[in-house]
Amino acid sequence: MRTLALRGGARVAVVAAEWRDAFGVVTHGRVQLELRDGELGPVLGRDAGFWLHGTGVRALRNPGRRTARVRIVTPRTVTGHRTMEQDVNSTNDTRGGAASGQTGRTHRLLGLAGTGLLATLTAMAATTLAAALARGAGVDFEIPDGGEAIPLPGFATVTGVFSVVGIVIAAALLRRSARPAARFAWTAVSLTAISLVPPFLVGANTATTVALLGLHLVPATVMIPVLTRSLRAGTGVRQRAKTRQER
Repeated sequence: MRTLALRGGARVAVVAAEWRDAFGVVTHGRVQLELRDGELGPVLGRDAGFWLHGTGVRALRNPGRRTARVRIVTPRTVTGHRTMEQDVNSTNDTRGGAASGQTGRTHRLLGLAGTGLLATLTAMAATTLAAALARGAGVDFEIPDGGEAIPLPGFATVTGVFSVVGIVIAAALLRRSARPAARFAWTAVSLTAISLVPPFLVGANTATTVALLGLHLVPATVMIPVLTRSLRAGTGVRQRAKTRQER
């Protein structure tokens, strides 16, 4: 077994004798085949396997800027006690692991989204109910700048919008952070604290200001724990999958 490295834009002629029984697998970057008549053939991406013997391909090219690598194995070429067939099987296992990892990541994201949307509906209902109770207790929710009272559907709408923003932040952290649960909790608490500032700036009466502060905390108490637990569970699944792959 050997590895062929192609720098960005490089071209390597195919020597028929060297590829008589060889099988190639692109392990990094992209490789383009140059056909017998000099025309450019298909571009092979990562994990693509190919034979060249008898195909008339006369050169391999790297159409990209980064170095591409091709793993070349031949029958009875042994790495330890591994033959080409075993190497090909290993490549297929790697593909399966990558596909499995991709599927697992998709499932975690879908699970997070489903959990988040259910929590969003709960937060919307809880906030609207709390606003209705506050209005029944005499809070007018009138904003002097606008001259109108905030309608109950307005509380549900704002809660839904910012809850979905929280789900998007959680999904981004699940994909990119090694500690998504902790980072999300810190981010969400910080944003919640910032959201407590506007009620003091709108010029509403004391009862409305206090009620708005409370209504900012209602969805936070629903969304933050739910999404944090979901992220923690997703991270646990990812770590267990990684451990199995390493074994």
